[in-house]
Amino acid sequence: MLKINILLLFFFVPFSICQKEVDNFTYNPPIADAGQSQNVQLPNNFATLTGSGTSQNGAIVAYLWSLVSGPNIPAIESPGSPTTQISNLIEGAYVFQLMVIDEIGLTGVDKDTVTVIPSLIQTLTLQPGNSTENELNFAVTGPNDVSAHDIDLDAGAWTSSGLTFNIRGAFKFDLSAIPAGATIISAKLSLYSNPTPINGDLTNANSGSNNAMYISRITSDWNGLTSSWQTQPTLSSTDRISIAHTNLSVLDLVDVDVTGMVATMHSTNNYGFMISLQNEVAYNIRQFYSSNHSEITKRPKLVVVYQ
Repeated sequence: MLKINILLLFFFVPFSICQKEVDNFTYNPPIADAGQSQNVQLPNNFATLTGSGTSQNGAIVAYLWSLVSGPNIPAIESPGSPTTQISNLIEGAYVFQLMVIDEIGLTGVDKDTVTVIPSLIQTLTLQPGNSTENELNFAVTGPNDVSAHDIDLDAGAWTSSGLTFNIRGAFKFDLSAIPAGATIISAKLSLYSNPTPINGDLTNANSGSNNAMYISRITSDWNGLTSSWQTQPTLSSTDRISIAHTNLSVLDLVDVDVTGMVATMHSTNNYGFMISLQNEVAYNIRQFYSSNHSEITKRPKLVVVYQ
């Protein structure tokens, strides 16, 4: 019995030693390199990811780029290539992962961060709707205040029931999104003639033989819900813009340069704009869409470029 046990031990010992050597052999996974972190500044909204991989087990046979996190889902043009472009980036931080696979199927991963920072030059487009607190037609008929929120924003002089009727349109845009200390590069104001007016001759947006008007910067506080003709705000005459008379029934004022006025509003106090006739003589009027009009694309618009 003893001889049999010794014989069995003799046969199994060499086998056990060989198996252990195989089990102890370790394959190291490949090493992925997703490249250096990088910054992108808008308006550029794309970047290039350049990765690589090495392995002690042989060649790298596959690559795979994927998004780990970010403010949106950008386009990865060649996710299966070591180098790929990414596009449709927006402001924020993105983390991308590169996976590499070697010829025996082992994988390695690395991550890269792409940070998209705001453009030095920003554009703010404002076209509010139903801005009753920041918009008002200051109007008077004879001794009576008839200031109102209408679908028109007017500068005019007419008559009503035999009494003189004067109207001046005031409106203000919210500039609070522009950081303190920013430089105003440009500001363009657009007012669109209303072809179906509710004042004047009820047919023409522009009427009269002398409807030249001013766009003025308002220099004191007012409120569209509480102000009246008698309490209307003061105006600056030094930076006002003169708009020439027109014989056209409809004439839009597009991209009027109000850079100086907006720069002053931003650096001091923003009380908005007022439109008024240069000579308030009866039967002259200019009528524009207001923020209360249902035609949202024709409401007063201000585009400010700043840095």
